[in-house]
Amino acid sequence: MDRFIRKNQELSAILDISRVLTSSFDLDKNLNAVMESLAGQLEMQRGCVFLLNHISRELRIVAAYGLTPEEIRRGKYRIGEGIVGQVIESGQPMFIPNIGAEPKFLNRTDSRPQKSGVSFLCIPIGLDSHIMGVISVDRIYTEERGNVDDDLRVLSIVASFIAQFVKLWEHFQQAEQECGNLRSQLKEKFNLSNIIGEAPSFQHILKSVRKVATTDTTVLLLGESGTGKELIAQTLHYQSSRSKEPFVAVNMAALPENLIEAELFGVEKGSFTGATTRRLGRFEMAHHGTIFLDEIGELPLNLQVKLLRVLQERKFERIGSSESIPVYARIVAATNRNLLEEVKKGNFREDLYWRLNVVPVDLPPLRDRVEDVPLLLDFYMKKFNGMYGRCVRLDPEAIGQLTAYRWPGNVRKLANLVERLVIMAEQDVITGEDLPFNLVSLTQKPIPPISVDALNLGREIEGLERSRIIKALKDNNGVQQQAARSLGFTPRQLGYRMKKYGIGLRYD
Repeated sequence: MDRFIRKNQELSAILDISRVLTSSFDLDKNLNAVMESLAGQLEMQRGCVFLLNHISRELRIVAAYGLTPEEIRRGKYRIGEGIVGQVIESGQPMFIPNIGAEPKFLNRTDSRPQKSGVSFLCIPIGLDSHIMGVISVDRIYTEERGNVDDDLRVLSIVASFIAQFVKLWEHFQQAEQECGNLRSQLKEKFNLSNIIGEAPSFQHILKSVRKVATTDTTVLLLGESGTGKELIAQTLHYQSSRSKEPFVAVNMAALPENLIEAELFGVEKGSFTGATTRRLGRFEMAHHGTIFLDEIGELPLNLQVKLLRVLQERKFERIGSSESIPVYARIVAATNRNLLEEVKKGNFREDLYWRLNVVPVDLPPLRDRVEDVPLLLDFYMKKFNGMYGRCVRLDPEAIGQLTAYRWPGNVRKLANLVERLVIMAEQDVITGEDLPFNLVSLTQKPIPPISVDALNLGREIEGLERSRIIKALKDNNGVQQQAARSLGFTPRQLGYRMKKYGIGLRYD
């Protein structure tokens, strides 16, 4: 019967320890709870968990039972020093029947004033061949109570649990540190000082963003496509108190209408055929963080009502569920539409418009801040030079032509063009002749195409040459140097003929 009771105690201790070690990633709390469980279930007098510091190569007590804080501080061993040091050096368990008669037992903690008759068990903590530390316990054995083999077996199981927990804890700490570093980098990246723009109209916008970033108010970003609305949304998030929480972006225009509701609010398991698991929506993912609703003008009318409820009551229901889920996400919306016009047309709810339009931020198009074009060109030239291992630059003529361009795609188009120029450039300096000729200048107008006069041989030859030049430009994406090479011309010869045939602005 005693044997049966003992086995039950062992199983109870192992079950309790496994629960403790999977409850959290709190190293001190969990390991101290393990030692308390061993003491309560297995009549252990004292116990310690030592972990090896891989830098100092020193063993220190990280959890203990039956020791004072001062005794814990004294418990330090080098590899090979004392029984504890020998166990981690050899990777083999050791049993000392009577520590009072063992000269190698150092009693560094000075926690055993009466050593005679106390037994000491020491087990390595390790995974595979990697030893992380040791677990040690004091026991007093009598003929009626306790069995060394049983204790060694149980401690070996516990040591294995601890090893797995410590390894997971190390990975968790590393992940937390990496996440912290990434958050710091994002906070630095999405800093207002890093947003390029010195035009007065743009500086006024940044001033508004700086004021609203530290609040939780709803922001509506307005402006043409490519003006940087998502960049501003990310800046609002990472410069706020929510920066450690998720930033979740959803583009309404990129989602089919029948999927928008599921994407925003999630799906309950079993709500329809094929819904085999619960699926979280974007609002739930952004809980305590920021949700960025891009192209909000594309939201169907039937879903505008549900979004309005989220804004008013800060709660929603998953599809197929009647349970209300609270949401404390900050909402930043964006659109390139005129929402007031959409309200007049009946395409957008007026009450939702005013809920979203708490703080409107209207981003100016690039054509209205031409003084920022050279700054943006310089930024993206450095960025893509570094990305592709190039060292090219724009000459003043090219910068002038690009500054005069109206940029219908705004900053996004400018970035794409610079990336293409850096990749395709064959020389260190990009000149005006290297620019694509589908860029329509503000100061020039296209010349009508030249018709072919079959009765005039000279005109017929000129028309054929013009067609060949247009084809070469199209085949080479408008890059003059490559087009000239394919035709057997020098860039200067090609430039002369293009001016002659009126291909200086577009070649369609």
